[in-house]
Amino acid sequence: MLLSRWSSSSLSSRSGCSRRLTVGVLLASLAGVCLPADAATPTLRVLTHSSFDLPKPLLAEFERQAGVKLSIVQGGDAGEMLNKLILTRANPIADVVYGIDNALAGKALTADVLSPYSGPAATAPAAASLPAPLVAVDYGYVTLNADKAWFARKGLALPTSLQELALPAYKDLLVVQHPATSSPGLAFLAATVAAMGEDAAFDWWAQMRRNGVKVAKGWTEAYYTDFSHNGGKRPLVVSYASSPAAEVFYSKTKLTASPTVSVNLKGGVFQQVEGVALVKGGGQAEAAGRFIEFLRSAPVQQALQTTVWMLPATPGTPKADAMQQHAPEPAAFDNPTPAQMAQHSAAWVARWIKVVLK
Repeated sequence: MLLSRWSSSSLSSRSGCSRRLTVGVLLASLAGVCLPADAATPTLRVLTHSSFDLPKPLLAEFERQAGVKLSIVQGGDAGEMLNKLILTRANPIADVVYGIDNALAGKALTADVLSPYSGPAATAPAAASLPAPLVAVDYGYVTLNADKAWFARKGLALPTSLQELALPAYKDLLVVQHPATSSPGLAFLAATVAAMGEDAAFDWWAQMRRNGVKVAKGWTEAYYTDFSHNGGKRPLVVSYASSPAAEVFYSKTKLTASPTVSVNLKGGVFQQVEGVALVKGGGQAEAAGRFIEFLRSAPVQQALQTTVWMLPATPGTPKADAMQQHAPEPAAFDNPTPAQMAQHSAAWVARWIKVVLK
């Protein structure tokens, strides 16, 4: 199975020819010309988190228009991916990187692994922003998801606050991701700190340790292995507000309602913004710039809603039906400021490890 937020093999087959002409017209307007057919085709190395997934026709059309062969390397969860980029900065493993988000942007900027970009997408309006040189591509909400059938069988009400989640009735029910290797894990940690304050947040995490919280390496392990809806033992998981929509979209039987539900608690919702950037020291700068523009193109902004299950950064992009019907945006979220994330996230992760794991 594809390591992705969701398997989108079915979507790839649905996305074909109807989008090829659209993306072809759009990409043809980008600067530059294709290489001659008899020239050696250069490779554009794209580093992504393991949730990156776009319809193959769109990627093939980009290759044709840009005159390159894409080499897409999935580097694990976003935190793990960024760690790999930092460790290899002396000999970069990619030319362009997608998936660094607002929880990780400060770490990426401090590590100086990104290069400036001044193409049209860098100054285009965006529904959610990231610090330069990152260009926002999509956004969504990290939040708790619940297995509705499990709670119905047990006759247990969904928690109404993080404090209630720490009570004995919810012992051994939650799985979270490790914030050192997982962007949703770090996002959820950051939301608790933003809402409660640092000391109160870590007091809550200590209570959750005593209440049996489980820690997974990343989103894939937490959602597909530990979450009870997928055969695990934990009916609560840190995931995305869009996850219930994906459950409906990919169901083998026609559903009118999702088997899972987002549980948006104060201190448990983080607005995540994902971006793309040039890798410092990487090659193929022109093609890498084209890839940045490609990710902000109309066909990609539409398609990513039902492949990576995030909302488009380009204002005015219509919402996919599944997102419109089954993924309402949370009414509120708790994000630290970008400056706070840049200055304190490493210390928060270190403190979290001591409180939760040691």
